[in-house]
Amino acid sequence: MFRQGTAVDVKDLCLGALTYGDATGYDIKKFFESTFSHCFLAGYGSIYPALAELTEDKLVTARTAPGQGGPSRKIYHLTETGRKAFLSKLQGTVPQHKVKSEFLVLMYFAHLLPRARLDAILDRHLKDIEHKLALIRTHEHLHATDSAAGSGARFVSGFGKAVMTAASEYIRTHRQGLRKGNGASRSTKSARTRSRGVQAASRN
Repeated sequence: MFRQGTAVDVKDLCLGALTYGDATGYDIKKFFESTFSHCFLAGYGSIYPALAELTEDKLVTARTAPGQGGPSRKIYHLTETGRKAFLSKLQGTVPQHKVKSEFLVLMYFAHLLPRARLDAILDRHLKDIEHKLALIRTHEHLHATDSAAGSGARFVSGFGKAVMTAASEYIRTHRQGLRKGNGASRSTKSARTRSRGVQAASRN
């Protein structure tokens, strides 16, 4: 199941989240949204099926606890087999740093986008960055101590803040340069060129 050299997936990180202690599916979702918000995306649609598989494989156990003023909830616990499987995964994972960004794809072709669409994309991306930064700051206190267990989490949080802060500053500094050559401007220039051509032809 956990093959050496394979990429880390949702199940692996669910195990990793549980190394910090028992947690509900909601707690694990928050783990993804805070510490891993800038490098690994996972929602309820992938987390709960992953937890179900991990439970079936005896890598985690689940117990039902009464909810606080609401429905009962499942609390997941990492078994010793699950801990060993996760440690084995850490040992065998190749530390690649992959980037997949539809935002950067759109920016590469920014000259073809209408100005209003381009501005909307940039504004939305800046808001997304601020949202992710806020999530990281909210959960930083969980690993604020100098314990060895929290050192990696602090490193990842700091890395994420540094990258996203730099990205935000870059967008704000350079967005004007994108507007100079976007599709709307080019279309306007083409229309003016055609207009001048028509006027010249009529004079002849």
